Amino acid sequence: MSIQIIPARRGVAVTLEAGQRVRVINTHGQQVVDTWAFDAEDPEEFLSMEHTRGVLYKLCPTRGDTLYSNRRRPMLEIDEDTTPGAHDTLIAACDPERYRLLGCTERHDNCTENLADALRTVGIEKARTPCPLNLFMNIPVSGGGVLSSQPPLSKKGDYVTLRAKRRCHVVFSACPQDMVPINGVNCRPTDAHYEILPVAS
Repeated sequence: MSIQIIPARRGVAVTLEAGQRVRVINTHGQQVVDTWAFDAEDPEEFLSMEHTRGVLYKLCPTRGDTLYSNRRRPMLEIDEDTTPGAHDTLIAACDPERYRLLGCTERHDNCTENLADALRTVGIEKARTPCPLNLFMNIPVSGGGVLSSQPPLSKKGDYVTLRAKRRCHVVFSACPQDMVPINGVNCRPTDAHYEILPVAS
């Protein structure tokens, strides 16, 4: 499959068969991509950051790590990662209330609605918004446990490749956050891209 766009501020859904891989490309180097996965047979089972942290005992998964569902079953594996390794598993997907709290007084694009829109394209009416795997998102944790929103450490063309452990729908949202610098110091969301790869032998 050719490289496909994840439009800035929007979301897309792809369906992966067991063993199939998808490469998520940070095309311009500074774009956070919120990432979810839902079991194709039962979307009530989904990729869970809480359960993954509970298995890995890590705040940030790395190459070779398996990511788990809310039923503690393997769902995805990080097959490749060319970034310095800064990804986030703590921060909830942005939503209208998040932007209101930041002072926005008008409607703002957000990852929660992007998830719902993308899931409809694969026939799922979303009932909830699980905490996403925030690829390329740099949220350092201080020694005192304080979080901060910092620009990504990734560079242009860096990518993460995910391998499906079962048939699942994967959703990507090129996060529209433009009020804090998680998408770079200019706070400007950009396109990202993805590519579905052949099953590795």
